[in-house]
Amino acid sequence: MRVILFILKCFVGLLASVGLVVVLLMVGLGFLASQFEPLQKVEEPVPENTVLTLDLRGGVVEALPDNPVSKASLTDRLVIRESLAALDRAAEDPKVKGMVARLGQGRFGLAQIQEVRDAVKRFRDKGKFTVAFAETFGEGGNGTLHYYMASAFETVWLQPSGDLDLTGLLLESPFLRGALDEIGVEPQLAQREEYKGAMNMFTDTALPTPQRENLTQLVESWVGQIATGVGAQRGLDAAKVRDLINQGPYDAADAQSAGLIDQLGYWDQVHDDVLTQGGPDAEFLALNVYANRLDERTPDGPTVALIYGLGPVELSDGQNDPAFGNVKMGANHVSEAIADALLDRDVKAILFRVDSPGGSYVASDVIWRQVQKARDSGVPVVVSMGDVAASGGYFVAAPAEKIVAQPATVTGSIGVVAGKLVFTGLWDKLEIHWDGVQAGDNAALWSANHSFTPADWARLNKSLDRTYLDFTTKVADGRGMTMDEVKKAAKGQVWTGQDALALGLVDELGGFHRAVEVAGELAGAKPDETVELRRFPAERDPFEAVFQDLLGNWVSAPTLAKLARTLGPLIALAERLEGNAQGQSMRAPELLLAQ
Repeated sequence: MRVILFILKCFVGLLASVGLVVVLLMVGLGFLASQFEPLQKVEEPVPENTVLTLDLRGGVVEALPDNPVSKASLTDRLVIRESLAALDRAAEDPKVKGMVARLGQGRFGLAQIQEVRDAVKRFRDKGKFTVAFAETFGEGGNGTLHYYMASAFETVWLQPSGDLDLTGLLLESPFLRGALDEIGVEPQLAQREEYKGAMNMFTDTALPTPQRENLTQLVESWVGQIATGVGAQRGLDAAKVRDLINQGPYDAADAQSAGLIDQLGYWDQVHDDVLTQGGPDAEFLALNVYANRLDERTPDGPTVALIYGLGPVELSDGQNDPAFGNVKMGANHVSEAIADALLDRDVKAILFRVDSPGGSYVASDVIWRQVQKARDSGVPVVVSMGDVAASGGYFVAAPAEKIVAQPATVTGSIGVVAGKLVFTGLWDKLEIHWDGVQAGDNAALWSANHSFTPADWARLNKSLDRTYLDFTTKVADGRGMTMDEVKKAAKGQVWTGQDALALGLVDELGGFHRAVEVAGELAGAKPDETVELRRFPAERDPFEAVFQDLLGNWVSAPTLAKLARTLGPLIALAERLEGNAQGQSMRAPELLLAQ
């Protein structure tokens, strides 16, 4: 007992020491957080003759994390809301004469490109010049999306050695059924209904006919939008652009001859030409630097809560760390944010930005409930769809007062899949034998080592029928559609925002900018008023964000102190039991449960 007592006291002392180290580390991280914060306001004036520079080669993100260390690693990314809002401010700023953008690299979704193109067109409409430059559009790859982005600019430059790979769009997926059969893995999956292709890579050896038809319609809609958009900016008929797409790719000279490129040259030549257009004493200023030099306008209109729902839907607190690909729509996080917004008496409307391919049905239903509660309480919800808002990403949007999507947004996918992969054949080939015991007739229902029984399969399909009925019913109720209208758009079919508008799944086409206007109108804003966008949840303090994200809540100093206090009574008990033979522990054996 004395040994145990000694160990307990040493452990408590260790906790106290570790707690001190953690506190010191928190102070250090807090200092680093302040140093890494990339968006601090700069007290410098905007030059009288300013040419904005916009580097699109890093790609696009919906929202930056509030962890300043992670945020600093994303400074080369265009952030939809903040950057395009700054561009709209620049359009009204007489000091800003024009803009030059560098592109040709980076990853974009088609709807994200349309967000940027819309902002560039608003900038141009104010009489500002716009120039785009790329060393190449698709060196050894498809440059269609990058050129579509560039075509929004008044003048497009291409390096003489570059190419224009304007060749259209390709959707393809691996089909693993043959390989699974070869290694002895059996997919036991079911779906509602025939167009729901989320799991067909496991169940089929090629694209099923219904899904081929649906996806063909999707890419044809996309290419049609690209042809129309390029044609409108380049003074070409959309049919002519389709012909040019079918004849691509092009070298630089041929691209210029076809009227797709204005000038051939290198960056230094573009640099000099743009400075000349900017006028005497013109100075370059990066868009994010320009944004940090702007005075903060005091909104004079109603308050609109801004809530992000990004990434796969999960029953979790969610994550937003795009630098490392960790972006998840946590049901807890989003539903609590909506609930908090409803408790704020200043909030007159909610703007819910959704960019999600879906995920957990139950998690989606948690968020759906909060959106529906907002609508029932009289607080209108406007959903702004990003690059994709499909399946669970559409489910959470269904009760909204208004849904705004870009023409290229992937949406719909009103369907459901469920099942499992069974590995018994693989284990047989490897001569690996599983054995165990169970209590409960259906304990092995989701085990990968047991096939579904006929009763299991019937139970699975009953669950799918129930889920699909719930999904379609909630869409019908939220959108004011009949079940026949919903079924026409459902069955797992995916749609572009343009096609979804015709089906009644969305209310109008546009990006974040338009969604803010709609939310303001529903909140009661007057035409000349600026709404206040208030983030829910509020961004964490940089000090707190770094500490929580890098160390985790479980090692926080308060937690360590609480654990030390908890062990105090145990030490007292150990002291009382010292030398007492009756002091025994009743402890169950440790059991590992298959999940």
